[in-house]
This record gives sequence, C-alpha cells and structure tokens, in this order.
Amino acid sequence: MGIAPDTKDWTWVIETACPECGFDAAGLALTDVPALIRTNAAAWPAVLARPDVRIRPAADTWSALEYGCHVRDACRVFADRLTLMLTQDDPLFANWDQDEAAEQGRYGEQDPAQVAADLQRAADGVAAGFADVRGEQWHRTGRRSNGSVFTVQTLARYFVHDPVHHLHDVAG
Repeated sequence: MGIAPDTKDWTWVIETACPECGFDAAGLALTDVPALIRTNAAAWPAVLARPDVRIRPAADTWSALEYGCHVRDACRVFADRLTLMLTQDDPLFANWDQDEAAEQGRYGEQDPAQVAADLQRAADGVAAGFADVRGEQWHRTGRRSNGSVFTVQTLARYFVHDPVHHLHDVAG
C-alpha cells in the first residue's frame, strides 16, 4: 500500500524529486538526515491523535494509523540495516514485506498514542545512527536479497524519503 521498500528499481528515489511528495533526496545534505528524521517524527503525534486515524480513505490505501505503524517499523528496520552495514562487511539484509508486516502486526488495531511514542523512539534511534556515521563509513555497503546494493549514503537518502512521503500521504 505504501512505497515498496524491497523492489529492485529504487534508485529514482535518490536521483530525482518524488513526483508525489516533492522530496528531493539528491539535494539532501547527509548531515541533515538526522534532523529531518526527527522533525518528521515530531509531526506524527498530531496525525495519530486525529479522530479519523483508523479510517482508510480508500480500500487500497492505509489509514493514518497504519502509515504511522509502517513509519515506526521502517525506522526500526533501517536502523538494523544501518547497524549491519557498519559492523559487517557487505551484509545481506533480511527481507521485509511491508504489507505482510501490516497484516501480521495488525496495524489498524494498534493504540495510536502508543504508536506515536514508539515511532518517536524508533526515529530517534535511526537518526542517532545516521548522526554517528563518519567519513568512509558512508561508503560501506549492504545488499537486499533481490541484489540491490546500498551504501550507507544511499541507504540514508532512500530511507528518509519513506517517512517524508508517508507524512505527505496523510497530509501531516
């Protein structure tokens, strides 16, 4: 329902401005990534406090609550991937199916206030991870099972688009 995180054709996200949300990862300074993650996370509590937070705008579109859960989990997944990249040589990432995660995690049934708090903690964690990256670490690599190769730099640019895009999706 959201942006497919494990598709092979992902490079457009870091090379051009997104035609839907307008985010331009190519123009993003890597030093700005942590602040952007934290600023984005700070907007989610208001979204998750809305009275219509559980309502899907269309059958094939997540509710704001489901998007909030997805962003929380994306922060966790990418924090784990970043850690792997910084501690192992060219690690292979576990698959992450966002739609399966939403179904198994029963995203639409979760407590919005708890999701807001958990999203904040997860965003702080991944932001801190990117804030600690130095020099040549930006060039360390990791791979998805479909063969896509990321550097820490491309992972940062790719990841940060996801919460920005989804905040746009829920008009946050």
